[in-house]
Amino acid sequence: MAALAIVLLLVSLLAIGMPVGFALAVAGVAGLFHTGGVDMVLGILDTVPLSSASSYELVTIPMFLLMAEFIIMSKIADDLFESATKFIGHLPGGLGVATAVAGAGFGAISGSSTAAAATLSAACIPAMIKQGYEPRMAYGVVAISGTLAMLIPPSIAIVLYAIIAGESIGPMLIAGVIPGLLVTLTIAFTVVLLVLLDRSRAPVTPRASWKERIESLKITGPMVALMLLVTGVIYLGVATPTEASALGAFGAFVLAIRARKIDVGSLWQALTKAASSSCMIAMIIVGAKIFGYFFAMTQATQDLVAFIAGLGLNRYVVLFLILCMYLLLGCLLDQIAILILTVPVVLPIIKALAFDPMWFGIIVIVMAEVGMVTPPVGLNVFVVARVNNRPAAEIFRGVAPHVVAHLVLVAILVAFPALVLWLPATIKS
Repeated sequence: MAALAIVLLLVSLLAIGMPVGFALAVAGVAGLFHTGGVDMVLGILDTVPLSSASSYELVTIPMFLLMAEFIIMSKIADDLFESATKFIGHLPGGLGVATAVAGAGFGAISGSSTAAAATLSAACIPAMIKQGYEPRMAYGVVAISGTLAMLIPPSIAIVLYAIIAGESIGPMLIAGVIPGLLVTLTIAFTVVLLVLLDRSRAPVTPRASWKERIESLKITGPMVALMLLVTGVIYLGVATPTEASALGAFGAFVLAIRARKIDVGSLWQALTKAASSSCMIAMIIVGAKIFGYFFAMTQATQDLVAFIAGLGLNRYVVLFLILCMYLLLGCLLDQIAILILTVPVVLPIIKALAFDPMWFGIIVIVMAEVGMVTPPVGLNVFVVARVNNRPAAEIFRGVAPHVVAHLVLVAILVAFPALVLWLPATIKS
């Protein structure tokens, strides 16, 4: 009963707009006070903030955020889209497919979903509208392509899941590679299918010459090198994820200098934005640890695991219900809040059902992708709507086919766990 009351308090605090980290901390402190009084509260507050924020692995987050800021500054998404257009723009829905490819490439060097959506909006939508693409479809493919930054490494969402779940960050990041490519192909396939069903949605664009294609690769070459620098050194065991994140931030800094997009003012802006986001995430982790201590002391999670085990349901039925919960939460909360609030509670259930925690983490991230484009929150949709000054309802309609395609892909990943687990199993130690 006490656990339920504290959960309701947490929901109430979130409903009135209190930041997630502070809401978790306040609700956790209230629960600890009810359970053990002032001494217990002071004991937890004396140790948890320092132990949480001083974790060496947390350095990965500000470095990846700084990397994202430098990449956004260098305007490299424009080059990615232009290069992809040269190769596949003449195919049915080619510019839409090029947007998915640019989203994957930008996601591989930014890790920020909303930043990817905003950047792709500026780079891709004007070109598609100019070529006569159906606006609704153009907005939809940009909104869904932006979510690839959540899955393709480096991914802040994957790093957070690994920290919360106690998984190794390196293998978790590598586990996102194949699913990330499959999501990219799913977006591209959906675009092509929509165009084949109605050719008026996307007129054919002129074919670029091979000379133009080769020249475009010279521009995107440094970006590819940065992708290999970050993901490759982790896979080969040359560097830890923390070291790779620092290398990535430095590489992005070099790209920004090369593009002549950096000065003292923009450098300070990038540093302050990365620091601000890092502090926000650190506060969420501290609040989650305080809240988690209360749950551990009440044994609410253990009781929930025992209750579900006592129902005798097939484990895939339980998994289906959990994924439905994530789909619902994705309509109401952002992905970081979802991970922080649910993983400590759900993960013991997943382990008790003999599912792999790493595999489950990737499934959760893909479900969070869907949440980024589903109403009423759908953060990526509102980013695209704001950048293009269009009603959100229009973007929601444009992204609906992609939501269906994503759910089909989730079913495939559930049926074939090796799609997630094979590549991290081959990682060099």
